[in-house]
Amino acid sequence: MPVRELFNPRSIALVGATDKSGWSISTLANLRAHGFPGPVHLVNPRGGVVHGSPAVRSLTEISEPVDLAYVMVPTTAVLGVLREGAKLGIRCYVILTAGFGEVGEEGARLEAEISAFAAENGLTILGPNGNGYINAAAGITPYGLPIPPPLLRGEVGVVLQSGALASSVLAFAQARNVGVSLLTSMGNESVLTVTDVIDYLVDDPATKVIALFLETIRNPAEFARVARRALEAGKPIVALKIGRSKLASHTAQAHTGALVGDDDVIDAALRQLGVVRVRSLEDLIITAGLLGSTGPLPGRRVGVVTPSGGASEIIADRAEDEGLELPPFAPETVARLAEIVPSFGTVQNPLDVTGYVLIDRTLLGRALEVVTADPGIDLIMLLSEPPKVAPLDPAPAFAMYSASAQRIAASPVPVVVVSNVLTDVTEFGRRVQQETGFPYVAGGIEHGMHAIGAAVRWSEMRDRALSRPAALPRAVSPPPGAHGVWAEHRASALLASAGLPVVPSELARSETDAVAAAEGFGYPVVLKVAAEGLGHKSDIGGVRLGLADAEQVRRAYQEVVAAVPSLDGVLVQPQRGGGVELLVGVVRDPAWGLTLAVGLGGVWVEVLRDTALRVLPVDAAEIRTALSELRGTALLNGIRGGQAADLDAVADVVARIAAFAESLGDGLESLEINPLLVAGSRVEALDALVTWR
Repeated sequence: MPVRELFNPRSIALVGATDKSGWSISTLANLRAHGFPGPVHLVNPRGGVVHGSPAVRSLTEISEPVDLAYVMVPTTAVLGVLREGAKLGIRCYVILTAGFGEVGEEGARLEAEISAFAAENGLTILGPNGNGYINAAAGITPYGLPIPPPLLRGEVGVVLQSGALASSVLAFAQARNVGVSLLTSMGNESVLTVTDVIDYLVDDPATKVIALFLETIRNPAEFARVARRALEAGKPIVALKIGRSKLASHTAQAHTGALVGDDDVIDAALRQLGVVRVRSLEDLIITAGLLGSTGPLPGRRVGVVTPSGGASEIIADRAEDEGLELPPFAPETVARLAEIVPSFGTVQNPLDVTGYVLIDRTLLGRALEVVTADPGIDLIMLLSEPPKVAPLDPAPAFAMYSASAQRIAASPVPVVVVSNVLTDVTEFGRRVQQETGFPYVAGGIEHGMHAIGAAVRWSEMRDRALSRPAALPRAVSPPPGAHGVWAEHRASALLASAGLPVVPSELARSETDAVAAAEGFGYPVVLKVAAEGLGHKSDIGGVRLGLADAEQVRRAYQEVVAAVPSLDGVLVQPQRGGGVELLVGVVRDPAWGLTLAVGLGGVWVEVLRDTALRVLPVDAAEIRTALSELRGTALLNGIRGGQAADLDAVADVVARIAAFAESLGDGLESLEINPLLVAGSRVEALDALVTWR
């Protein structure tokens, strides 16, 4: 698909151009105002004069090649335009027209015709029902809404599954002095998709970071492919994915289904793919702007230099929220700062150099220079911003900002500049930045701290993702009779057959057999009902714990049989104690496939809801990371004299469980071990459940 040709045409035809349409007026005005160098042909079935220029009646009347047709005709006329254009060799189209799949069955039929025709004739189509695009890097702006000046060229490629928000996003980016390379309004994606544009931006030398507004991820496998390409190219993807839904159960039988919701899976998938997820349009642009300015950040240890004590306290709070560290300055740093900071100030991190900056204009810069040399700091956050209003004599302001820019450029660690609050960058402020080299300013402490945290997380995610080898396809071998719900006796046997650690058990079909099994294991033992299709045994009185002798085993057997008359027998197991109980569940997400949930298990699983999610495949190193995310991770580390878990052993077993689940093929709906008992280096499944599709 010639995506590059779509975004870089040398000539454009506006099909359906008319003085009655605001879209038509805006599109032509944008092309003229922002310097499109090639010819723009106006096509109107009546001909005549449109927008003050002669118009032709059809594409056929244009006497020279056309690279892009921008289509604004009625819905039922669009396919005719494509047919005419295809005969003339026009391969690229933007379809502004609405009234297709977004309005109902008839519109969907018309859109399907367009898609089929495009596929047959090798056409590239952006839309329908989209405003077009702004290729700011090349000055090509076939876009149906007004573009307020100035159009800032920069390093952020913006892809939006929303036409209405595009202009607002562009205006906010310009207000924050964030330049764009390309901005696209995707429309219905009948031919060109978000992932096609990401592919283009990964290869685009003008783009350093990609910002996405997503209503849906249509093809997770394809999205994963392009996200991996972006990671390998060192181009961060920042995404605002909307549509967070209530937790949805994918299977009624397993606890895991109640814990894994659609948005939870998307969150996990984006993290694993190295995509930074944000929650607002402001964070989308500010974070993308920061990553475009800094690239990867080397670590979480932040040194803060500010002229405000109050701001220092806000920053300390937000740093904790973002998982950033504010370590004490090294002794040599403290000594040097003590010579600079006024005696009524306190030398610590965050550093408040005090309001004395109003008297000594060099104070903030000299303090910054000292902190950049601290050996225990990975990056610096400097609280500053460009000036708002031009003074009568701007020379001192230019000199001060030029000196700051030189210090920042000379710093051995990255310096991120953040303003106190989110305000627009004025024309004078933009001029100062351009002429002095003063860097990008992340807007406001709230958004700025979030952007720094996101940039650090992206840097760590990229290192982890690129160090992980590509997943190899696993052999698929579903067992015979793989349908319905396999309760514990069959599920545990399946796990044991794969060499996974499972508590010993024996299926007893009489009191005598149950007693014999118990005496073989040694008391105390556990009795559990074994019945096909039965998920939660304890809910129906199908579990008896702590049976200490033969008489208790007989009585328990009788009680269980009375509670569940249609059982297959009773499972007898040695009772285990101590340790920490985990849930390990694999459930099939309808979009992303098999998803792993690991967290605190046993009877508390649905009460505590303390789980970490990963989309398969995963390795043991990623599972170690997942375990560290649990609120209850302290239990695994041993508290109040408790035995610490061997986390490497736990991660290895969970990775083997996940790999085994993958090997069972597309017929697996869920596999759950609850609990997986962890006591030191002993890791053992005490109960299991498998559900087939």
